[in-house]
Amino acid sequence: MSRWQYFAKRLLLSVPVLLFGTSITFLVIRAGPLDPVSAILGPQGNPQAYETIRRQLGLNQPLWQQYIDYMINMFTFDLGESWVISPDTSVYALVTSYAPRTLWLGFWSVVIAIFIGIPLGFYAGLNPNTPSDYLASFGGIVWRAMPNFWLAVILMSVLSQSGDFLFGFDWENWLFPTNVTGPPPLGNLASFEGFVTALKKIAPAAIVLGSASMGNEMRIGRTAVLETVNSNFIETAKAKGVPPRSLVWKHIFRNALIPLVPIITGEAFILIGGSVLVETVFDISGIGYLFFQAVKNGDMPLVGSLMFIFILLVVLINIVQDFLYTIIDPRVGYDGGA
Repeated sequence: MSRWQYFAKRLLLSVPVLLFGTSITFLVIRAGPLDPVSAILGPQGNPQAYETIRRQLGLNQPLWQQYIDYMINMFTFDLGESWVISPDTSVYALVTSYAPRTLWLGFWSVVIAIFIGIPLGFYAGLNPNTPSDYLASFGGIVWRAMPNFWLAVILMSVLSQSGDFLFGFDWENWLFPTNVTGPPPLGNLASFEGFVTALKKIAPAAIVLGSASMGNEMRIGRTAVLETVNSNFIETAKAKGVPPRSLVWKHIFRNALIPLVPIITGEAFILIGGSVLVETVFDISGIGYLFFQAVKNGDMPLVGSLMFIFILLVVLINIVQDFLYTIIDPRVGYDGGA
């Protein structure tokens, strides 16, 4: 089976997953407590107006008809318009408005997790049972154990009052003045000041969101290196006189990366779920915050469309994960159970 046939097969197998996930989303939205009519009318709405709006929104149609319309709209990428959050505004417009902030947050969260967690884990694995190993392992456990929402509140409180107790260091006025909370200014990233300001603005939230993944990568990276170092092929390479530097970079690190692939790609799931809490605490106004507001206000089209986007991203990320496996480990083929 060629590479393209393999990925065509993976795409075909993802269709039932999309159908199942989208169907469950529809059932949860329609059977759940979301009531967009009450959100539109407010507490003073009268029954006649309530029924009129239900008919206008098509909520009085049979459930099977609503299901068919919803599935057709999602799979033809007709995401519709918001009913409550921003009436008569297309979901595409809302997503393109809010998504850049979440992408900026997600990018730096992944960078922090990968470029801090993996090197520390590998270093600890190459130096087992040393003070640095104990420190890295303990740090990984602590970072992994701290809930995102708790760490977000603590970090926001500390940085907003840093000038009072951090030996005169004032985070908000350091380099370029910014507040701890609020959306990052992404309109001028081409300039040094604009880039640093946007990075400084998103850094606290990125640290919080990337902390759990960083702890995972440290612990699993350490374990993977230890297992690889003790493997028979490494002993054989040492016996053949392979230089230590070549042994580490070409054999140990490459093989230790294999179990980290699902951890790294799985960070996307953490970003989707965790960004809802983190964006709300730091008032970033990204996709997570938009999803939270849509659920809170019963905006059915917006909730359903965002869930479909999340499901689609998860499926695509799983396909990318399979592709990365074939690059890192040449032993992985394209046949059957490989």
